[in-house]
Amino acid sequence: MDDKKKIMIVVGTRPEITKMYPVIRELKENADKFDTRLVVTGQHREQLRQMLDCFGLSPDINMDIMKPNQSLSYITSATVSGLDEIFSKERPDLVLVHGDTAATLSASLAAFYHRIPVGHVEAGLRSHNKLSPWPEEVNRRATDVIADLLFAPTRVGRENLLREGCDPERIFVTGQTAVDTAMLPQHDTHRFKDEALKRLEEHKGRIIAVTAHRRENYGRPFENMFSAIRRLADEFSDVLVVYPVHLSPVVREAASRVLGGHERILLLEPADYMDMIRLLRLSYMVMSDSGGLQEETAVFGKPMVLMRDTTERPEGVEAGSVYLSGVEEEDIYSIGRRLLTDKEYYRKMASARNPFGDGQASRRIVRVIMRYFGMAEALPDEFC
Repeated sequence: MDDKKKIMIVVGTRPEITKMYPVIRELKENADKFDTRLVVTGQHREQLRQMLDCFGLSPDINMDIMKPNQSLSYITSATVSGLDEIFSKERPDLVLVHGDTAATLSASLAAFYHRIPVGHVEAGLRSHNKLSPWPEEVNRRATDVIADLLFAPTRVGRENLLREGCDPERIFVTGQTAVDTAMLPQHDTHRFKDEALKRLEEHKGRIIAVTAHRRENYGRPFENMFSAIRRLADEFSDVLVVYPVHLSPVVREAASRVLGGHERILLLEPADYMDMIRLLRLSYMVMSDSGGLQEETAVFGKPMVLMRDTTERPEGVEAGSVYLSGVEEEDIYSIGRRLLTDKEYYRKMASARNPFGDGQASRRIVRVIMRYFGMAEALPDEFC
């Protein structure tokens, strides 16, 4: 009799693949215990394919739900409906989800409706503002209510979950799986595949890596961010701004209009993961509204200007590796200028302790799952 446990991992976006890859790898290294199945919703078709190729992954099931002008309501309903049929047929013993996307919430709901246990990787992050990040804050909170296993990256996440009344026996502090991925040894020898990025290898000045894509920043916040970044490029002649632009038409229009036509601002197509990590390593600093990028910049000691009003990852701000600038042009410009002119301030941010992980999160997560199914006697030591 085959007594393996069937673990079904559901992902919908590029960051989910990036952060779940080391968990998938760890589960597959324990193939005597687990039958691991990867399900992709396909809501971001090209970006998902790019990440799957990067890590050599092939989905067991591709729901391929993407359609033009898809809304959040469509993504959620299509995913829940599609997974209803999949879960009825496959009957997994555990569904693993990550983070705060529509796929995360939808897979958790569908599993709950089938009385299938849910494990939530990256549980407990909170901005305490349901509209920022939107809709991710509510997606994550709702998923934490449903989940049976809560994998909190840090003790801050545990404290958030305890305040909300979660059972402490269901919470496990593991560290961030994004750190596991960023620390993979193959990054050390990678060179850019994108021809447009290869010129960075020879650049003698400072590189500012930029990403921006959040829905709550559409409109005036994007105008402010991009105007501040252009001012920095104008003022500092050694600075090269590199921005792999998100595929959102709203983002692309604003980026092209405000940042386009500058000889030291490169507006590029989205970079694959390995190229993005190489870009971070070569950068002097990072300016972004990203959530997860805060963890990766901390791995490489790169100061990050977080162009948002809130963050669900306060550990980076408290450790000093991240500066929460808000979304006003003058505030963003001022902190960017300080990092480019104040060497001691830059050094303090660059040398801040990484509060997010130690590269062992995935091992801890899989060990907890083993314990949950009675395959291991002891829980792993927690990340601290």
